[in-house]
Formats: sequence, C-alpha cells, structure tokens
Amino acid sequence: MKIEVWSDIMCPFCYIGKQHLEMALEQFIEAEVIDVEWKSFQLDPLIPRHPDYKNTYQYLAERKGMGYDEARQMTAGVAQAGAQAGVTLDFERAIVANSFNAHRLVHLAQTKGLGSELKTALFRAHFTDGQDINDRETLIGLAKAVGLDEAATVTVLDSDLYADDVAKDIREANDIGVRGVPFFVFNRKYAISGAQPPQAFLQTLEKSVAEWRTENPKASLTVTKGPSCGPDGACD
Repeated sequence: MKIEVWSDIMCPFCYIGKQHLEMALEQFIEAEVIDVEWKSFQLDPLIPRHPDYKNTYQYLAERKGMGYDEARQMTAGVAQAGAQAGVTLDFERAIVANSFNAHRLVHLAQTKGLGSELKTALFRAHFTDGQDINDRETLIGLAKAVGLDEAATVTVLDSDLYADDVAKDIREANDIGVRGVPFFVFNRKYAISGAQPPQAFLQTLEKSVAEWRTENPKASLTVTKGPSCGPDGACD
C-alpha cells in the first residue's frame, strides 16, 4: 500500500513528520506492505542558487515580515519540537538554499529504492550539519553515502533529468489542494496534514491497510515486522 508524502527539505516540520511516520511504522505489524513515495514540494522556489542570506533568521524575517528576534523565538519552539521527535534542528547553522536539485536526486534515489535514505541524509545535512543542500559536491557526497552511484548522480546534476518529475509533483499538489507540507496521502483515500503525533499516523495506517487488504484479497497475509530504526537512522 502506498503512502505519498509531499515535503520540502527546507521544511523543519517535514523532517519531524518523517520521523513521526517512521515511529508509527516501527509499531505497525504490517509495515512491510507499505511503500513510501516522496513527492517534491518547494515552499520557496524563488530562493536563488547562491542566496545572500546571512542565516535562517534573516531569511524568515524578510520573507515573513517579522523581526529578527521574533524569527529566533519562533524557530526555538520548532527546534524543541524536533528534539522531542529525536531530530536536531540547528537553525544557527542551517544554510538557506534552493532545494530543487536535491528533490531531483530524491527522484533518482527512489528508482534505486533509496528515497527515504537520501531524504533523511538531506534533512540531517541541512538542519543538523549546516551543509548547503544545493552545493554540487555536498549533494554528490550525500548521494554516495546512501549508496547511489556517483556517475549517475553527476549525470543528473549536469542535466535536467527529473526536473519534469519535480514540477509534476508540485502541480499535482496544487491540483489536490495541498497548501502546506508535510502532507501525507494514504492509499489515495486518507490524508494527514502537518507533523501529527505518531499515534495519528498509526491509526491511519491501521485503517487504510485494512481497507487496502479488502481491495486486494490476493495480497500476502504473512507479514513480518520490519527492522527497528532509531532516530539517528540506524537500524537493528
């Protein structure tokens, strides 16, 4: 059963939401039947290739029309929410960057079954490690670290490959009324908007998979629970 997730790497709640979904999947006995598909979304597609923002606070202050100190206070609350979910959101280090090329690489990664791994690596690079997720060498290194072929990664970055896929995802989000991310769609029937608690994801998983089984009676009924993964991405 498919879960489609529209999210942006520049979005802290998307990182938290991914973590909450994975927490729910750890508790869900039929996790092996779930296929997570990452869909592209850009909160701010107009961020230049080499932005001139000193830091995230300046960017938020200018974009949202708030004071610098107000931006700091706002992100402090978001960082606390991230810590509760087990992820580090270091807005002091985060580099404002256009996420378009990173989204293209996620599409590449999904063709190799590595979409979730690269998505996590990109979130961590941006929010925790203070890396530029639009820097060519950074992207190559992150892709290689999760198991993507370096030559294939370079080919994507040196071309327009997957650009149409990113644009298609964004158009589709507009068509179905997505106005903010993260946005999770379960089996094209149920949706969760925002970084809801893991229990909300678990309840929707149980309901949507039960219906999916009714619709797909030939699907295997023998399901083993997947590996247990910690907040740092390491799996038992």
